[in-house]
Amino acid sequence: MQQSSEITETAVVLDGTKAANALKEELRQEVESYINDGKRPPGLAVLLIGDDPASHVYVKNKVLACKKVGIESRMHELPSSVSADAVFTLIDQLNKDPQIDGILVQLPLPKGLPTEAILMAVAPEKDADGLHPYNLGLLFSGKKGLRPCTPSGIIFLLERHNIAVEGKNAVVIGRSNLVGKPIAAMLLEKNATVTICHSKSKDLKSIARSADILVVAAGKPEMVKGDWIKPGATVIDVGIHRVTTADGTNKLTGDVLYAEAQTMAANITPVPGGVGPMTVALLLANTVESYRQRNCQNKD
Repeated sequence: MQQSSEITETAVVLDGTKAANALKEELRQEVESYINDGKRPPGLAVLLIGDDPASHVYVKNKVLACKKVGIESRMHELPSSVSADAVFTLIDQLNKDPQIDGILVQLPLPKGLPTEAILMAVAPEKDADGLHPYNLGLLFSGKKGLRPCTPSGIIFLLERHNIAVEGKNAVVIGRSNLVGKPIAAMLLEKNATVTICHSKSKDLKSIARSADILVVAAGKPEMVKGDWIKPGATVIDVGIHRVTTADGTNKLTGDVLYAEAQTMAANITPVPGGVGPMTVALLLANTVESYRQRNCQNKD
């Protein structure tokens, strides 16, 4: 995908739904081949703790996605009153379960539960989210391992649309362990020149406008305006927010003001339908990768 030096009338939309469906179909065929060879299907355990409505919706979508690919999902719904010891005991059982290849702890956890300790209790080789410190360490040292789903989905989108990364200036707005830091590492791995920005960065607009590839994971609705964007850049919007418009209706929006950005960028992800679907697809890919690694050693 060639990037124009002129302002574009409208950007090419990087359709995450279409890309995610393509990846899920590849995974479905791979899983089907294992089953046809007499092997068990990959297994994903999902821990849903508490009654957060959004979490229930997210988990439902993930379980449906597993079913379409052929991954066997095992739900563990626990009340918000559950003790940390009970959660640790369950995770230990799942770590030792030979039928489970991936473990997903749905966030956020109820108040009072030690989120970091619970996530670290998951065996790194079964870390479906790719967020265990061990796996993040592998990423930052350039070694193979399970990788965070959202950043991996971004790289998949760039590759699918043949958007060159090597030698490009990439700017990442946001420095979380979930997105900002890992996507910066992945872009660096692809030989981009990477700048990470955050709330203390000076002249953020000017830095953003230097980007050939701009990844926005700031957590602020429509923070990035059209004049923040270099003409012909690729814009990846990670944010998703439900906001109330002037007429009282609700809409979903990202961290980028899409109406302005699409007139400046050469390529842009929509919200919704951009990065979000890729996150779920890469969760499935991580589960299959974990299964693949285990299956090479243990012939089921």
